[in-house]
Amino acid sequence: MLDFKFKSSTKKINEGNVTWSSPSNIALVKYWGKKEHQIPENPSISFTLNNCKTTTTLSYSKKENTNNFSFDVFLDGDKKEDFKPKIETFFKRIEAYLPFLRDYHFKIETSNTFPHSSGIASSASGMSALALCLMSIEKALSEDISEAYFNQKASFLARLGSGSACRSIEGDLVVWGTHKEINGSSDLFGIKYPHDVHENFKNYQDTILLVDKGEKQVSSTVGHDLMYNHPFAERRFEQAHENMSKLISIFKTGDLNAFIKIVESEALTLHAMMMTSMPYFILMKPNTLEIINKIWAYRNETNSKICFTLDAGANVHVLYPENEKENVMEFIKDELIVYCQNEHYISDQIGFGANQIQL
Repeated sequence: MLDFKFKSSTKKINEGNVTWSSPSNIALVKYWGKKEHQIPENPSISFTLNNCKTTTTLSYSKKENTNNFSFDVFLDGDKKEDFKPKIETFFKRIEAYLPFLRDYHFKIETSNTFPHSSGIASSASGMSALALCLMSIEKALSEDISEAYFNQKASFLARLGSGSACRSIEGDLVVWGTHKEINGSSDLFGIKYPHDVHENFKNYQDTILLVDKGEKQVSSTVGHDLMYNHPFAERRFEQAHENMSKLISIFKTGDLNAFIKIVESEALTLHAMMMTSMPYFILMKPNTLEIINKIWAYRNETNSKICFTLDAGANVHVLYPENEKENVMEFIKDELIVYCQNEHYISDQIGFGANQIQL
């Protein structure tokens, strides 16, 4: 068992600030259902996005009263009181690992390169950026911290803020959750996918079609809780393990047809679990289905390797190889953006290379 307890302080710091930029990610095999302490019921794997990022500056100053946490949160310069309960819960969960949290007043200034509540996982990029900032303070206080430990503990902490955030710390293809065929995989933090990845998956493209830019109909926490006593939960968790095993071969061989089957099945399974829970929800909108059917028709007509995935909402992530970028973008602009709210979409690609950056 890894020990992520705080190393003893070797320095005293009265004030300072640190800035990190961290990316969002899109799961291919979905994490849906969790145990206590943000432990996933099944393993997941995600593509890390290159352009959809959160940048967070954490300023801190020593305070005399250490009875309570003290912090203010700003999004794009505007104070956000409604963000505070989630940060408070996060601090309570991680205090055992960062006992200096009560010693400072924090100013958390954050901004996204994408619209808030746009169907892109802002909690993943936001919580991972905050975790990296907090780890920079630990490193400043303790000094003797390796890069590997820094990243691993940042992922561990980020998970306690938002499960998917642990997949945004490092790597382009990240695994979270123990899987028998993936050495080093853990329920406690994400790891870089350790096996071979075919050139077909390098610089993979993701265009996010914003069907509905409103707030989530169902929060992630409520959605995960619906897996308790779900009649199909256990079989779903088994399916996720099976799909992870299949992807190992797919990533090695570059079999895009097999990749499409897994990714689309996972997306639809996630929504099927929501539709068969109690209470039940339909998170897709009519335009979501229109887009899916258009993608299927285009793929049949052109033999394209385009496919889709979904998060727990109405928006559609359109995935396709880099060598199809020009044709697929033409198809999106000609036939799909009409189904987007205000014809709004975001183009991104999978970030093979440096992801999180200290600024």
